[in-house]
Amino acid sequence: MTYCCALRLKDGLVFISDTRTNAGVDHISVFRKLYTFGIEGERFITIQTSGNLATTQAVIGYLQNQIDLKREPNLLSVDSMFEVAELVGHTLQKVISDVTENTHEQSNYYCSLLVGGQIGENEMQLYNIYPQGNFICATSDTPYFQIGESKYGKPILDRALTYDMPLSEALRCSLISFDSTLRSNVSVGMPLDALIYTKNSLHIPDGKRITDEDPYFQRISKQWSDTLRNGLQELPNPSEDYFK
Repeated sequence: MTYCCALRLKDGLVFISDTRTNAGVDHISVFRKLYTFGIEGERFITIQTSGNLATTQAVIGYLQNQIDLKREPNLLSVDSMFEVAELVGHTLQKVISDVTENTHEQSNYYCSLLVGGQIGENEMQLYNIYPQGNFICATSDTPYFQIGESKYGKPILDRALTYDMPLSEALRCSLISFDSTLRSNVSVGMPLDALIYTKNSLHIPDGKRITDEDPYFQRISKQWSDTLRNGLQELPNPSEDYFK
């Protein structure tokens, strides 16, 4: 299974993905689910994937092939992030329909994608692309998207994340979201891939792979657990009528 989250904030973009894929408990593998494209100083594009692995790899392969063969439109030739989302959505729809035209069977090959980035002087954008190829855009009111096993990591984002939050704080919030998911769902696993983009930099970050041994992740995981336990103890006791 998968958990990916992406944040579009005032100061930039935050992307984190796990790397676990599984077909039952006996077939667990590590596959990257966060991909970057772009031209330094001109455009930065990131795609996160969740769902059928064959479908997601076919989509990424097709998009990369268009670039390598200089076929247009491609991710390096379109003029806006909206056109990027259209291209990715169309590619996803085409990959699934090439496997089967039966709409019922197509559900076996579904996947979801998060696409974010910035082109030139245009605004940063973040899109959630559905298996049917349509998509929605993140806003200041809804500054983040999740795909995959999102339910365990959603509460901390809903309670704490704001559009104006600094990138460093947003990264901490996102990592806690992943820590909560990792503790509650064995189908999501380490290592994690994290990538931070600063608004208007048009720089393509290298990103960071976070392993089980990462000291910072271990530290905030432990501190968050301690904070929750201490906070629970500090809550007021329920009144007597709760026990009647």
